[in-house]
Amino acid sequence: MVDLLKLQNGSDVRGIAAEGIEGEHINLTSEAVNVIGQAFVQWLAKRSQKEASRLKIGVGHDSRITAKEMKEAFFAGLTAAGATVYDCGLVSTPSMFMTVVFPEFSFDGSVMITASHLPFNRNGLKFFNPEGGLEKSDITEILTLAKDLLPATGQGSAIPCDSLAAYTRSLREKIREGVQAENFSNPLKGLHIVVDAGNGAGGFFVSQVLEPLGADTSGSQFLEPDGMFPNHIPNPENTQAMESIRQAVLSQHADLGIIFDTDVDRMSAVLPDGSEVNRDAIIAMMAAILAKDYPGGTIVTDSVTSDRLTAFLEEELGLRHHRFKRGYKNVINESKRLNAEGIVSPLAIETSGHGALSENYFLDDGAYMAVKLLIAAARAAREGKQIGSFIEKLEKGFDEREFRMKLTGEGFTAYGQKVLTQFEERAKAAGYQVAPHSYEGVRLSFHSKEVQGWLLLRLSLHDPLMPLNMEGVRPGDCEKMMEIVRELLAGFEELEVI
Repeated sequence: MVDLLKLQNGSDVRGIAAEGIEGEHINLTSEAVNVIGQAFVQWLAKRSQKEASRLKIGVGHDSRITAKEMKEAFFAGLTAAGATVYDCGLVSTPSMFMTVVFPEFSFDGSVMITASHLPFNRNGLKFFNPEGGLEKSDITEILTLAKDLLPATGQGSAIPCDSLAAYTRSLREKIREGVQAENFSNPLKGLHIVVDAGNGAGGFFVSQVLEPLGADTSGSQFLEPDGMFPNHIPNPENTQAMESIRQAVLSQHADLGIIFDTDVDRMSAVLPDGSEVNRDAIIAMMAAILAKDYPGGTIVTDSVTSDRLTAFLEEELGLRHHRFKRGYKNVINESKRLNAEGIVSPLAIETSGHGALSENYFLDDGAYMAVKLLIAAARAAREGKQIGSFIEKLEKGFDEREFRMKLTGEGFTAYGQKVLTQFEERAKAAGYQVAPHSYEGVRLSFHSKEVQGWLLLRLSLHDPLMPLNMEGVRPGDCEKMMEIVRELLAGFEELEVI
């Protein structure tokens, strides 16, 4: 049996589930999946204070090539531990959470078999209970329980369940209620929407959401599930993927383009002129859509957002920008914390496209974000406007760069923290502006004639790396900031400075 704890990836389980890439060998085996299933039942029984025989657990998957094998192994573990299992088939990750919410299901827990945008040979497990997605500590507990279990024999059994139909029905109702069109049943009639599902699980959005509401979806692409992802990586952060949807929008003269990642918990968009609504722009767009309903609200983002985004949120929209740590669970949990303290925070969102709204259980749901975007687009069209008008005052970025510098020593975490401490001390001594309240890494801002922009140096959560993000305002600003970084990092022999 493999070391199960090494399969933990934050609040998920991930591993290599198929051969096919040189040097990468299977560690997410059927046996491992089987015992993890047994352990999840034990954990869920304890958490819910129910006997295992009373537990109902839903299981879904995306388009990955190992989905069937993993599902069968997982079923065997779940049923051997006494739970009743429901097979939800090819679905999105957010729809699996909704199976614990919708009264027609009311599952005690649910699991999505997915590895998001990772290569074809990877797979993994995302877990939910009625409280939401499980935390990192929960996954550690489950894997620790699994270490002491033996794989169960037998195939297991599952009851077929069309949970996606209920989920898509809720999305359609949300759009109808939100648009309040004269033609109530077809609120998207007259809008041309192009969708790129990247051969993941998101093709349903065209056939089960957009088309029933009257939208023209001609030109939509890569809707068929194919776990080899033959056209591009299903990842809104990927340059090739964004260029693909951008070209589709332009060639089709569409009103909007929407692109999902593999399991549809992330999305980005493209405007009619080909402008990409991703990274800072997708945050700005969602905040602008929500601003009227949450005046003065706090938008929680990850750490690599720009100064121009802060200016847009605070000066144009009258919101507050709370720049926190990377990691979608970190961002979501921080927004939850603020709300619990009485600080209104309607949106937790990363530059990666992970966005969670307080009105939607703080679930990072790419399809729900697309729904909010479509409602705004339909309303704008009724007023003779385009959806791009929401972010027309967001200053355009000039030059964004990311470097990932390697840490070569054994104790890379402690060494990396030492680098950050001395980097900040040296920056202050040199008179550079160090941003206050940095929850992750050290952020510098530059506003002189010589250099304008910002940079963030941080330590990777899992790997021996120090990522460096920067954005310059003018030609040459990034090069000048890089010179400053090299000066501030001089003498660190275990850091490979770019």
